[in-house]
Amino acid sequence: MSRSNQSAHNKLIHHLGVALGFVGLMGWYYVGDRLGLMQLLVDLFPSSHSGAAVMLGIMLVMAPGFFVWKLYNRWLERYLGVKGRYYEDDFYAKDIGKDERL
Repeated sequence: MSRSNQSAHNKLIHHLGVALGFVGLMGWYYVGDRLGLMQLLVDLFPSSHSGAAVMLGIMLVMAPGFFVWKLYNRWLERYLGVKGRYYEDDFYAKDIGKDERL
């Protein structure tokens, strides 16, 4: 396989891997919901604040899921040799000229 074909192949595999990771995130939410974690918080809050309880439950359930998602994506990109830019790379750059970051 030529280098450009291998790069395109890696990008396709990367997209499939990201899709698989997203399915994993959906599964993570489903498991959290099936365990009753959101309902537990709804039961602890007054009925007038049940929407806030559900939102808090989703945030608490999904925070570790998104952390695992980040680690999985970074591993997948490193494994496949796919290069990209991350928001935090630009955000935490130290006094680098704008043209150097692009």
